Amino acid sequence: MASMPDVNEVETEDDYVHVRFNDPDQYDEIRTPDWAEEPAQSVSEGAEVRTGQQEGSDDWEVQSVLIDKHVGEDKAEEQAKEIVDKIQS
Repeated sequence: MASMPDVNEVETEDDYVHVRFNDPDQYDEIRTPDWAEEPAQSVSEGAEVRTGQQEGSDDWEVQSVLIDKHVGEDKAEEQAKEIVDKIQS
C-alpha cells in the first residue's frame, strides 16, 4: 500500500477548497477519474479527486482533492486525507 502523501497547500478558489498533495506542474496529464467519485462522495458530497501522470510513467497519483468551500479549509484538509486513504486502501 502506498504511503499517505503530505498536503502541500490548502487554498479556497471559486466553489472549492483545493487540497493539493502534489504540484500540478509536475504532471504531463491531469484527470478527474470516474472511479474516484464514489470514495470522494462517500466522505464529502460534491468532492472531486484529480489524479496526475508524470511524463514517461504509467502510474497515476492523487494531485489534489476538491471539497465544497462551505466545509472550510481545516475540515476540507481532514476530508481530503480521508478520501485519499480510502482510495489507497
